[in-house]
Amino acid sequence: METVLLVLHLLIAIFLVCFILMQRSEGGALDGLGGGSGASSFLSARGTGNFLTRTTAILATLFFITSISLSIYYKNAERKTGSIIEEAPAAEQSAPAVPDVPAVPTAEK
Repeated sequence: METVLLVLHLLIAIFLVCFILMQRSEGGALDGLGGGSGASSFLSARGTGNFLTRTTAILATLFFITSISLSIYYKNAERKTGSIIEEAPAAEQSAPAVPDVPAVPTAEK
């Protein structure tokens, strides 16, 4: 569930950025696609602007819903340790093994 919600959130964010960038501040969104040649009202300057505005509003709403859902999910999720050291089992600490080395005879005078 977490992965699906996170992927959906990222896709919505990408589409939201794309739709915002397609809009123009003067209201002539996607001028090249629309036409004054009497095509359809969907691709006219006004129809395209309305379509982009509505889609942006819907995507923004979905973005907020998924953001809140993810925050609630992670708030209620089981706490995991933040470090590998905390997860590793405690090893018994003992003195390092010294290999059997024959004693070197010393010359006494």
